[in-house]
Amino acid sequence: MIKLLKSIGPGIVVAATGIGAGDMIAATVGGAKYGYMIIWAVILGGVLKYVLNEGVGRWQLKTKTTLTDGWIKHLPKIFSWYFIAYLLLWSFVVFGALMAATGLAAHALTGIFSVKIWAAIHSAIAIIIVLAGSYKHFENIMKLLIVLMFMVVIISSFLLEADVGLIFNNIINPSLPEGSVKYALAIIGGVGGSVTILSYGYWIKEKKWNGKKFLPKMKIDLAIAYILTTIFGISIIVISADLKPEIVNGSGIVIGLADKFGELTGEAGRWIFLFGFWGAVFSSMIGVWQGVPYIFADFVNTFFKEDRQNSDLKNTKEYKVFMILMATLPFVLLLLGKPVWLIVIYSVIGSLFMPFLAFTLLWLNNSKALMKSQKNTIIINIFLIINLLLFMYLGIF
Repeated sequence: MIKLLKSIGPGIVVAATGIGAGDMIAATVGGAKYGYMIIWAVILGGVLKYVLNEGVGRWQLKTKTTLTDGWIKHLPKIFSWYFIAYLLLWSFVVFGALMAATGLAAHALTGIFSVKIWAAIHSAIAIIIVLAGSYKHFENIMKLLIVLMFMVVIISSFLLEADVGLIFNNIINPSLPEGSVKYALAIIGGVGGSVTILSYGYWIKEKKWNGKKFLPKMKIDLAIAYILTTIFGISIIVISADLKPEIVNGSGIVIGLADKFGELTGEAGRWIFLFGFWGAVFSSMIGVWQGVPYIFADFVNTFFKEDRQNSDLKNTKEYKVFMILMATLPFVLLLLGKPVWLIVIYSVIGSLFMPFLAFTLLWLNNSKALMKSQKNTIIINIFLIINLLLFMYLGIF
């Protein structure tokens, strides 16, 4: 495991950021209601998100510019205005939802303080981690957190002695039980992040991966990331398959999974699982706090200042101001309702970005003038069209 973690780079950050409360809740509810029959949705979600993220990385390594720069430079201005409006809305809701998720996880783990207090504490810690440390330190923290949550969740799924034959049968012969469409779509949409996919471009830049010679390494890096993400999602479904659907709501989502693990390993196991859940949501918080401000700072410097040469976005005023404001102002959302409501909205609003990303990758990455030999293959285009249609449906219905 240690050798594996050393060999990969930003992909592990993508996996740690993408695995959060939204997809854990979607997989838990789907697994509780439909068991192994919904596992195929995790795999499809992982494949579709890999295609999107690979397109982002391939564009950057071939053109040596970010996808944000590509939108501004090569697409009609309406795309840029749509994206910045969406980014501000998404950030406000998602930063608030992640505060709620970390608050719920810490409250379930400790039993002390309120969800709101824990949310504020975690946001403050994330701000310090992002501003005080380098990318290398950030990546190391994310690796530690992903090891924690994978050890807990995957080991617990093995302890359940899952029917491996039944799992493979449902993968090979996917089905949609009555009433399961919305849960399958939620799982597909929740796997592997949404807007944070764009952060991968900034993370590979921090890793000094520049130029098309890094394309093979980038593809391996992302393949490992989404394999890990898919295994994690399958493990959550296996754990939740035996839960009664009526307990899977509100804070019962966290407690129900922890109790299931506790039945097998005793009280100590229950606390270990809660600790793993906390690691999953806190890693998402740190990844979003660190990665999303890059997108905003890059957009502002490119669109308004036409500064496409800024290689140190993390030290810009735009990066710091955006991160601090979004790490504090959305706290008001916790005061307006139950935290779980925010987490559900988090999953829904994220899916609205996917059709936009898929469409722009079909447009830009099929340009022979821009991408030359690295333009999309027929297979990539097919998967991008599936992404476009599927997430348009999810966003509308």
